[in-house]
Amino acid sequence: MIRRFLNIIAVTAAVLAVSAPVRAETIAIVNAHILTAGPVGEVPKGTVVLRDGKILAAGASISAPDNARIIDARGGRVTSGLIATDTALGLMEVSSVRGTVDGRTRNSEISAAFDVQYGLNPASTLIPVARLGGVTRGVTMPGYDDGNEERELPFAGQAAMISLGEGSSILFRPKLGMVLELGERGGERAGGSRAAEFVQLRIIFNNVKLYRSRKFAYDKDQVGLSPADLEALVPVVEGRMPLIVSVHRAADIRQMLKLARDYQLKIILEGAEEAWRVAPEIAAARVPVLLNPTSNIPSNFEMLGATLHNAALLEAAGVEIAFSGNDAGHRVRDMRYNAGVAVSRGLPYAAAIKAITLGPARIFGVDDQLGSIAPGKIADLVIWDGDPLEPLTQPVAIFIDGREQPMTSRALDLRDRYLGTP
Repeated sequence: MIRRFLNIIAVTAAVLAVSAPVRAETIAIVNAHILTAGPVGEVPKGTVVLRDGKILAAGASISAPDNARIIDARGGRVTSGLIATDTALGLMEVSSVRGTVDGRTRNSEISAAFDVQYGLNPASTLIPVARLGGVTRGVTMPGYDDGNEERELPFAGQAAMISLGEGSSILFRPKLGMVLELGERGGERAGGSRAAEFVQLRIIFNNVKLYRSRKFAYDKDQVGLSPADLEALVPVVEGRMPLIVSVHRAADIRQMLKLARDYQLKIILEGAEEAWRVAPEIAAARVPVLLNPTSNIPSNFEMLGATLHNAALLEAAGVEIAFSGNDAGHRVRDMRYNAGVAVSRGLPYAAAIKAITLGPARIFGVDDQLGSIAPGKIADLVIWDGDPLEPLTQPVAIFIDGREQPMTSRALDLRDRYLGTP
C-alpha cells in the first residue's frame, strides 16, 4: 500500500513537472501583421507576446523576451480568435439524427428554464472543424423543436459561450442570454399571429414581475408558467440578462424596440434582414444586431427587404454588429467569408474584422477578456497565411487560452486516410 502511494506521488510530481513549464511558457510571435481590432488598430509589422494564457504585450516596438519561444509569422496577419454567434456547437452532431441534437426540447413545461450548458459535448467532431476556420469561442444558442404542435411556450431557453480549445473547459460563460423567436414561426406558437405573440409577451413579463414580488403567492394555473420558467425570466425583466430576439421584418423590429422600452429590457436582435430600414431607431436604442451579411434572397414575406448592404448600412448608422456562419453547426467557419462579402458591399475592412472578433465580445459582455489583441486579455489568437477574409487563406497556428491547438479534425483525418484511393 505504501509503495503504491509513493508511486502515485511520483507520477503526480512528474505530470506537474511536465505541465507547469508548458503553462508558464512565454511565446513571441514576431514579424506579424497585427490586426488588433482595438485602439492600437493595424500594426503592419510587430510582435505579440503571450505568457500564462494571457497577452503580455503587442505592438510595433515590442521585443521578444530572452526566454521566449519564437514563432515567425513571416508577415502573415494575426487576429484575435474569431467569436461565432448563433451556433449549435457542442449541442449537435448530425442535425437529421434526433439523438445527437441537444439544443432543443419538446417538454411543454420547460421554456425559459432550458439551459444549454448542461448538454454540451466537448468531444463533438464539429468543434475542431470550426476551430480550423479560426473560431476560438462560440455563442451556443438553443433552438425550437416545432415537431410538437402543443408546445406554445415562446422562449427557446438560455444561451452559453463556449471555448473551442482542446485542453480547456468547453463552458466559458453560462446564461449568456434568453432566446426568443418572433415573426412567422413565433406567431404560430402564440396562436397564429404576431399580434398574439406580442400580447402574450406583455402578459408574461407582467406575470414575472408579479412573481418576483410575490413568490409566496405564486399560482401556476393563474400565471401559466412553471416556477422554473418564471425564475429564469427574472434576470431578463431586471435587465441583467439580454433577450436575444430572432426577428426579420422592419415592422416586427419596431414592435420589439417598443416592448424593450416599455419593460426596460436589454435586447439583442438576431437575423434582422430588414434592420437597415430602421437602422437609426436601432442605433438610438443602442441595440446590437447579429446577422448573416450574405442574406439577400427572401425565403418568405418577412424578408422581402433582405440586402447584401444590410451590414454596411447598420454600421454606418452606428449599430454594433456581429456576424454568423451559414448554419449553426457544420458551416460556422463561413463567418469570415461572410465578413468578406460585407466588405465587398461597402462595410469598411476594419469594421468587418471587428464584427467577427471585438463586436461579439462587446455584445455579450466579455470584451474585457476577449475580442482584441491587447495586454491582459486571454490569448486567443490566429496566425493566417494571408487575408483572413479571403476564402483561400488558412490559419497557420491557432492559440486558445495561450495553448497552441492541433491543426487536425475528423474531416482531415478521413481525407488523409483515403488520399490516393481510386
